[in-house]
Amino acid sequence: MLKVIKSGFYTTIQDSGRFGYRDLGVPVSGAMDSYSSRIANALLGNQVSDTVLEMTMIGGEFLFTEPTFIAISGANMSPKINGKALINNTVAVVDANDVLTFGAASEGFRTYVAVKDGFRSEEVLNSRSQYKGITKKEKVEKGDRLIYDKNIGDFQDANASLKFDQSIISESVLEVYKGPEFEKLSENQQNKLLTSTFTVTKLNNRMAYQLEPLITNTIPSIITSPVLPGTVQLTPQGNLIVLMRDAQTTGGYPRILQLSESAINCLSQNSTGKSLKIRLKE
Repeated sequence: MLKVIKSGFYTTIQDSGRFGYRDLGVPVSGAMDSYSSRIANALLGNQVSDTVLEMTMIGGEFLFTEPTFIAISGANMSPKINGKALINNTVAVVDANDVLTFGAASEGFRTYVAVKDGFRSEEVLNSRSQYKGITKKEKVEKGDRLIYDKNIGDFQDANASLKFDQSIISESVLEVYKGPEFEKLSENQQNKLLTSTFTVTKLNNRMAYQLEPLITNTIPSIITSPVLPGTVQLTPQGNLIVLMRDAQTTGGYPRILQLSESAINCLSQNSTGKSLKIRLKE
């Protein structure tokens, strides 16, 4: 069992996502940075869909009551076990009563903690990803207890040679595809969109990221249409809203761009004030 001593700024339980329910208005959810989550699981020989902890900006403090193996990936939050520093993207042995602590993110924005065989948390609609209105809790809180399987003996590090692509943390260019309404923009609007340097505003979370500066919008609102994680909407006021993993399933703003999967991962590792550019992927 994992006891939550401190939850950190915003920590959730996530897996690869909740698929097959978008027609009911249920978001996909899942790890914001799916790449880092997969790396953490792969290092342990877990399934891609196994559950991880996702910590945002500031990490928490956790007590393990049973021995296991863990892997940490994503942002660098200075992890320590019993005060001894750990290295991201490696497997660490955890003994009973060990305490795992984290600080603030020094590189990146979201960190992932995987345990051998994943956490055995509440499963709803074929996923353990926390989301308000779907699961009992929308985030991890102090005092929570998360179940995991006891693992002892020697770890078989078949995936120890995996290398973490640091560009997920450092990349400042988002690769995108044209959205359904892209061609309705004027040539000048398209050029500004693809040559401007954008900044992440304080309006960023698991549902959406808002970027500035504004892009003049002359496209009328559309009939409510499907949207996906990574869809870039342009509001009547000219705001660029990038939908993320917990986004709604439909929207009425023009869908001018669609982020690639790697771009969604990169954006999720950026926080307020970070500068980004957009590059069209052919």
